Amino acid sequence: MHLVSIVIPCYNDYKFVEKAILSAYNQTYSEKEIIVVDDGSNFKTKMKLKSLRNYINVLLVQDNKGQSAARNFGIKKAKSGFIFVLDSDDFIEPTFIEKAMEFIVNPQVKIVTSLSKCFTKSREWYYLPKGGSLKNFLFGNAAMGSVMFKKKDWQLVNGYDEKMTQGWEDWEFYIRLLKSGGICHVMEECLFHYQKREGSTTSKANSHRGQLFSYIFIKHKEIYINNYSDLIKFLTTRIDELEQDKNKILEKKELKIGKILLSPFRSLRKIFQSK
Repeated sequence: MHLVSIVIPCYNDYKFVEKAILSAYNQTYSEKEIIVVDDGSNFKTKMKLKSLRNYINVLLVQDNKGQSAARNFGIKKAKSGFIFVLDSDDFIEPTFIEKAMEFIVNPQVKIVTSLSKCFTKSREWYYLPKGGSLKNFLFGNAAMGSVMFKKKDWQLVNGYDEKMTQGWEDWEFYIRLLKSGGICHVMEECLFHYQKREGSTTSKANSHRGQLFSYIFIKHKEIYINNYSDLIKFLTTRIDELEQDKNKILEKKELKIGKILLSPFRSLRKIFQSK
């Protein structure tokens, strides 16, 4: 059996990190090490990690540098050639690593992800990533943020981009992994639980979408030049969608203003009708 390193970056997630660590510890796949990277967390989180020390093989501590830097730090220290990154507010089913290993040993498979249950405080839903080749990753992430990959592939592309502190660093990393070929395999069984919450890196990224798209498109200029027609279709579609959203907002505002302006006349009409 190959050793697998499960890398869990953690920043102030004292409420959720226990579930993430225990889900890694309770894997049916026995040959594993659990590496937790404390990315400059607060006192409560440090105490929580201390209480979970028996379930952690390696606990690393660094100043707060962001998720990419924390992941890279953990992967550098990993003994294994196979890496699974797990965000500290998410968790996996007990068979995730065992089943993912069946696919990641294939030289053509660069990334392994799965059908996922997404949840908030009030609702939950299922999401099946597209996976596939680079083509499916050009204009959006076709995998989850927590995936399995080979350490040698991570080394070849120089890891996660530590400049990307506002989000989408996982998508950009996958673009580089698949740039030289290979695929992302999607396990069509729900093995991953993704928590979508306010204040997370993913939610914050939505307010910087334009900047993040620009950064990725420019960084991978040659890829998008080679897929120029698809890029134009994507951009024009986004422009049309934004225009439609703007019109919907204007219609709602106009309707609201119209109701306010007509309100006095309706009140007068009711008074006269009552007489």
